[in-house]
Formats: sequence, C-alpha cells, structure tokens
Amino acid sequence: MIGRREFINLLGGAAAAWPLAARAQQGEQVRRVGVLMNGNERDPVYQAYVATFVQALQQLGWLEGRNLRIDLRWPSADPERIGAYAAELVGLTPNVILCSGSGSLAALLRTTSSVKAVFVLVSDPVAQGFVTNLAHPGGNVTGFSAFEPSMAGKWLDLLKQASPRLTRVAVIFNPDTSPQSKMFVPAIEASASSLAVEVVAAPVHATGEFEPLIASFSRRPNGGLIFPSDPFLTSQRGLILELVSRYRLPAVYASETFARNGGLIYYGTDWQNQFRQAAVYVDRILKGTNPGDLPVQQPTKFPLIVNLAAARALGIELPTSLLLSADEVIE
Repeated sequence: MIGRREFINLLGGAAAAWPLAARAQQGEQVRRVGVLMNGNERDPVYQAYVATFVQALQQLGWLEGRNLRIDLRWPSADPERIGAYAAELVGLTPNVILCSGSGSLAALLRTTSSVKAVFVLVSDPVAQGFVTNLAHPGGNVTGFSAFEPSMAGKWLDLLKQASPRLTRVAVIFNPDTSPQSKMFVPAIEASASSLAVEVVAAPVHATGEFEPLIASFSRRPNGGLIFPSDPFLTSQRGLILELVSRYRLPAVYASETFARNGGLIYYGTDWQNQFRQAAVYVDRILKGTNPGDLPVQQPTKFPLIVNLAAARALGIELPTSLLLSADEVIE
C-alpha cells in the first residue's frame, strides 16, 4: 500500500524518470490513456492498483508527462458517476481506456463501440456479453477475467470446511456495483445441495442495510456469509468486518484486503497482478495491436488466505487440511 502523497507523486512526477527509459526520445508523440476505476480515490487498495499499472507502463517506456498522458476517473462505485465519467473519458479521445470492474466496462460500452479498451476485474466477460469469445474477443475490447461462476462453489466449500455445522449461507452483494455477482448464486446453490446448506441471495444497496441484514441472519444458528468481489463491499470493509465479528458469523471473501484486516478466509485472484498485466496489453495496443486480436486472459492462480486470529475470535478450530492447503496463514 502507498500513501496518498506518494501516489500523487507517482502519477505527477513520473516525468522526472524519463531518462531511464531508453526508447523515450525528444519529439515522441504523446499518447493518451484513460483509466476508469471502480473504487474510491482515497482507498489505499485501489491506489495500489493504479500505482502498479503506472509503474508497469513506466517499465515499458511510457512516461507520464513525457510520451504519455493518463486521465484518471474515480466514480467510487456510484453507478451514475460511472456513466458520466465513461462519457467524459470517451470525449477526451484517448488511444485506449483501462476499465476496472464490470460496472465500468458496461458503462463504457454503452457510451462507445469504437474506443479501444482493456478491462480488469471482470468476471466471465462472455456470459456478461462484453466479448463473444475469450480466444478471439473481436471488437474493441479485451482484458483479464477475474472469476468464473463455478469458482463460487469453492467459496461455499471452504466455508463448510471451516465451519462443518454450517447449514445456511447468505451471499451479500450490491447488484448496482457488482452486476456479475448474481451469476455466482446458482453456482453456490449447486454446491449447496450436496453440502446440505441453504443459500440466500442478500442484495444490499446502501451502507445502512448491512447491519439489519447481518443481525437478522445471525438470529438463527449455523449461518455463514459469502462476500463476492464488489467495489462497494470493499469500500465498506471496515464496517463489514466489524459487523461480522460482532454477530460472530464465519465468512469468506473474494477480496484479499478483508482477510488481511481480520476476515476469516480469502479465496480469489491476484487483482494487483491484473493491473500489471493490463499495462502490457495497453503497451501493445499503443503500438498498433487491435484489442480484438488479444485473447482475454484467465487467472491461473487462486490464492487462499486463512486468518487464525479471526477463527479464534469465532471459537472455530480450523481443520489441518484447510491450513495446509492455504497459501498464507495469518497468525
């Protein structure tokens, strides 16, 4: 994570590093890259994502203030602002736009069918209608897929391993900021039938809805929670973790920051690495490659993080098999 001042310096001061890039020459054409984020500008998690993207571009010879201009927009998971910022970026006629999340990509594609784009953190882009084919996406967009719906069954399986008495699970997400989450529910239900677990889809639209929902769900025993990837959930992680702890519910999260801040289990993809990989695709597009000729990349690693402190607070003794399968165990 980086501080806000360091983050701003990274974007604004990159020009000072231009002599380090061998291919940056005097008079080189300045290219324009738009970035439509799905998080809050003040959130260190999302700052780190953008910093990774900018640093990777620098390593490829693209330097802010030298041969590149980056236009950042932060809608903060507000659907109306996402649409407005997408239109604003398109109006700047960028060479390519980086879209973070399904909501951002959907807003961009409603605005334009010609501006080139690279996406990250988008689950099953074929099912969502963003591309027709992973190997040959065609059109003007390509990128990096985050989750396949079948992966959601693993969230439930991990939760059941951690809490064998589990008989009920609520899947909490904001349908406005995480439209893909509705695709996860059927996969969770499919796994639930063999695990004797009841699944409840629990959409939320505002911060004030979390506590009534979680409090009500906790009144019956043997419950657990699943939090899919959702920028709204990530922005409210402090509140969510406090409520989950207060009402003593085991939970699994699709965002790493939850487990690192007291959540029980994280299972997902390396989000930060997607921004690093996206810089490579942006570089290729800036050099003339058609996005439609670049295959949509799918994750190959799915890190599992288990938080022992969270388990102890819940009175849960995690099985040895789960601990051994974890990529990281937080003491």
